[in-house]
Amino acid sequence: MAGAPTPSTTRASAAQPSRHPPGLRTLFFTEMWERFSYYGMRALLVLYMVQPTAKGGLGLSDDTATAIYGLYVAAVYLTALPGGWVADRLIGARQAVWWGGLIIAAGHFTLAVPARPTFYLGLLLVALGTGLLKPNVSALVGELYREDERRDAGFTIFYMGINLGAALGPFVCSALGERVNWHYGFAAAGVGMLLGLAQYRLTGARLGEAGTKFQCSPAGRTHDFGKVAAALGGLGLVTALIWSGAVPVNPVWVARGATVLILLIGTLYFAGLILQRSLTALERRRLWALAVLFLAAAFFWAGFEQAGSSFSLFAERWTQREWWGWTIPTGWFQVLSPVFVIALAPVAAAVWTALERQGHVLGAAAKFALGLLFLGAGFLVMALAAHFAASGTKVWPTWLMMTYLLHTLGELCLSPVGLSSVTRLAPQRLVGQMMGLWFLATSFGNLVAGLLAGLVSQSGGNESASRFFIGASLALGAGIVMAGLARPMNRLVDKNQLRRPVRTP
Repeated sequence: MAGAPTPSTTRASAAQPSRHPPGLRTLFFTEMWERFSYYGMRALLVLYMVQPTAKGGLGLSDDTATAIYGLYVAAVYLTALPGGWVADRLIGARQAVWWGGLIIAAGHFTLAVPARPTFYLGLLLVALGTGLLKPNVSALVGELYREDERRDAGFTIFYMGINLGAALGPFVCSALGERVNWHYGFAAAGVGMLLGLAQYRLTGARLGEAGTKFQCSPAGRTHDFGKVAAALGGLGLVTALIWSGAVPVNPVWVARGATVLILLIGTLYFAGLILQRSLTALERRRLWALAVLFLAAAFFWAGFEQAGSSFSLFAERWTQREWWGWTIPTGWFQVLSPVFVIALAPVAAAVWTALERQGHVLGAAAKFALGLLFLGAGFLVMALAAHFAASGTKVWPTWLMMTYLLHTLGELCLSPVGLSSVTRLAPQRLVGQMMGLWFLATSFGNLVAGLLAGLVSQSGGNESASRFFIGASLALGAGIVMAGLARPMNRLVDKNQLRRPVRTP
């Protein structure tokens, strides 16, 4: 009978353990503490840079501070590409996570030193370490399960660890940084990373053989180590020249140049892939569909990443934070997004499942459209808040809370769906390259976010409201365009392919 279990499948099911691999707990807490350190420091970053030197900050202008923020966040995504390569070719994922965590901790403690040169060095170290740790800890989770049917559930648990750390980090680091000393907040991020590394080393035996293999032969390994050493040497030389002041740097111009460069690289690389003669007609159509999704994702992240820049400055300057004689730390507003993710991710999954059961299968373009519409709605809320604040009266925190809620709903519609679309639509031999382009699109969006944040935060008054309204109009317009493209894109990539339900954490 079709669908009846065979003896072999029955034995396999009986042999399937009911509990998750013990290594999941190790990776859960490693990633939780890494996200604690990343988001804890990020909550302080722009605020620290714009604070006057008399108050312990760097005294930078809004546009310079947000440009540096954009460069830093973009670098975190770009370094994930060489980070994965180093693990695959040279040291394995297990060692990549360990050394990445050590570099991250070193970066946070470097930020804790009250000097401008150490500030920039600390950002560089955190970006390099995150690029080494972040992609490889997720790869380790995948290795624990392989063909295990509990894989989706395992990644969902892991995803909760990410958001738990993202909620705790700003809560702790902002309280210390804003209310005691900025550098105590940076140091707390470093302590969090060390706690994650300590439990990673003490419980590492739970991981078994996961992450211990790499692809390179001894001869090739020596050659590739030489490449890495040369790259790090060049990076160190550039850093030393900038640090010494021998090469003056304008962060705004660097961010603009990097934006153009990434756009050019992404366009040329994508064009090269699409023009390959080995592609079938269906594969080429799907690559075009992915190109549209990548543009929409870059647009989304350019708006979403205002959370750590222009929205943070709005919370600092124009939001009523004094209640009953106590001032709410500005960074605590950034706790909202991960809390909303934890609360609403199961709801979003249930909605998609319910729609599928009723025969309403939303393709990637339709879900991206929803994400952009939620993004635009959040900017409309901010435009209204900025309009009321233009009178000189601080607005209630409920405005920012509503914006973060709407943007989180947009993230849940777009982010997991985007990753799933890359793995489903890209030709199997190009999945790795397309995932790299996905990170490139995310990096591009973050760079643009930093540049836009400087324009919004420096304008003030009704001009700031107008720019938020422009952002809302663009996001809503992009959402409407994506909604109009939903059916054509379904046909472009073969509608039957999109009818397969895909569960992502």
